[in-house]
Amino acid sequence: MKAGIVVFPGSNRDRDMKMALTKAANGKPPLEIWHGDADFPKLDLIVLPGGFSYGDYLRCGAMAAHSPAMREVKKRAEQGTRILAVCNGFQIACEAGLLPGVLMSNAGLKFICKDVYLRIETTNSVFTNAYRQGQTIRVPVAHHDGNYNADADTVKRLEDEDRIAFRYADSLGNVAPETNLNGSVQNIAGIYNKERNVLGLMPHPENATDPTCGGMDGFGLFKGLAEKLS
Repeated sequence: MKAGIVVFPGSNRDRDMKMALTKAANGKPPLEIWHGDADFPKLDLIVLPGGFSYGDYLRCGAMAAHSPAMREVKKRAEQGTRILAVCNGFQIACEAGLLPGVLMSNAGLKFICKDVYLRIETTNSVFTNAYRQGQTIRVPVAHHDGNYNADADTVKRLEDEDRIAFRYADSLGNVAPETNLNGSVQNIAGIYNKERNVLGLMPHPENATDPTCGGMDGFGLFKGLAEKLS
């Protein structure tokens, strides 16, 4: 698998993502792509990592969405390249039009940093093929603007087209208002584009890939990608 990580001024999870991808690819590190570089080789996977791109000025991800690298990422996405957008990367993907909806301030207007449970809503994807539908995994979140919202028609379309990847749940997989930590519509934690080659999610699977650092529940995403894209 040939993978690349776009690094923006303010990215802070790019190294974590690099470690997860390198581990999944049996020691082969991903390419690091600077935000101002629109000329990079053909890749199987492009990752938009977490952080505070451009200091989160204007809106989270709004400035990064117009960077030279993102103009090329949008072209690659249209050509079918897989795009993984995590946390700030999810915000960037929505601002760039790669995914529908918007990420707003958390309902409680506070930064949230803790482990959460996610329910796998679909395995019909190269990103989640290593999991079971309905499986519950535990991964960290770290965000202030993770409240996913979209109009009713968009949410219905996501439902009807099986494009909701993850929902916030409890340890048993129950989805309820009390498991919705940030106010996201219908507890949505991650979604796909129509073509299913772009995945955006707020939680950080890259920080759940080492048993000494909280667990391995996120590793299935990267291992599944490595196996399918190799």
